[in-house]
Amino acid sequence: MNELVKVEQNVTIVPKEFKCANMGIVTGVSEKGFLVKLKYPPKGLKERRIYEFYSHTPNGILFFTSYPLKIVDNELFVINPEKHRFLQRRQFTRVKFMIDTTMRYKGLVYQITTLDLSAGGLKFMTDSSVDLDKEYVVDIVLNEEQNIECMLQPIRMEKKEDGRFVLSGRFVKQSNVDKMTLIQYCMNKNMEAKNK
Repeated sequence: MNELVKVEQNVTIVPKEFKCANMGIVTGVSEKGFLVKLKYPPKGLKERRIYEFYSHTPNGILFFTSYPLKIVDNELFVINPEKHRFLQRRQFTRVKFMIDTTMRYKGLVYQITTLDLSAGGLKFMTDSSVDLDKEYVVDIVLNEEQNIECMLQPIRMEKKEDGRFVLSGRFVKQSNVDKMTLIQYCMNKNMEAKNK
């Protein structure tokens, strides 16, 4: 793990309790684990409890589960995981995701119905033609506790026979916490679908 996690590397921690998500920077690496100095107080994070960890690396997004052995002030000592994997952009899990929500650009508001979702983007349907050169704010309600405001850049638009438009777009200007939350949400939904 020492070759994967390096000093000054950014790490995002996403627990199941989304409100406790946090991020930090690696300040030390040893054979047993690594130190992370958190950006925010570790409210809700507990020692010896398993969490999901994500970090951007030259090889893609590093993903693993592990636990903080010790929490002192804003610093965690995280045990090296037994396994890890890299999530490339093209590997982002896409899941069926159907909700009615809004998409906004300045004073314009579009009513949209989402069709599928990944950490990288969204497919949706709307009654209105959309300017592909603009970036829009979309509210994505994952559940009662998780609501993410995303900036979406439409990249494709197709007009259906019924006059509605189906668009695909990519997320831009995402925070690390929002991206990791979407990765976690889509991975969990995909696993639930496979286990049905």
